[in-house]
Amino acid sequence: MTDSERPPGRAGLGMRDMVGAMFVLLLIVGVLVGVTRSCSFDPGAPAVDRSSAPSVDVSAKLSDAASAVAFPVRQPAVPRAWHPNSSSTSGVGSGAAADVVVRVGWLTVDGRYVQLSQSGGSVADVLAEETGTASSRTGSVSVDGVSWSTHPSRRDEVAWVASVDGVILPPFHGHEGWQT
Repeated sequence: MTDSERPPGRAGLGMRDMVGAMFVLLLIVGVLVGVTRSCSFDPGAPAVDRSSAPSVDVSAKLSDAASAVAFPVRQPAVPRAWHPNSSSTSGVGSGAAADVVVRVGWLTVDGRYVQLSQSGGSVADVLAEETGTASSRTGSVSVDGVSWSTHPSRRDEVAWVASVDGVILPPFHGHEGWQT
């Protein structure tokens, strides 16, 4: 191959070549976005399509958990419009103080997330597990005769913590204004 038959090096490429390459790249990205519809723009907050969120049978999950843990598991009464979408269990604490945290979560009507966690572990261990930090109490709230202490949590979330019949409940773990 002679020098005249070789394609030009990078230095020999012009603006037209760069624009052409960008056009091809944008075309490929546009096709991918169009096919998957996985890209949206919302300058306020992400839209939550509750119908596409996973569904969980909270009663069945809490019943299963109740048979596997040493503390009484409560079935909460939440607004009917909330969409149950998650459940999990994990260990909390260590040694003789080790226990389990049982969690269920819902999407509220306005697209917020609320999580109920229940455990027989110590308040300090459960708070550290659920909030990611050994946070200090920031206030208290009384609901239906139960006194809840409030604690900062991950991101801009708030954890409400109470001990009812020896069970640690940081149930309403979500963003400010989750009560709607």
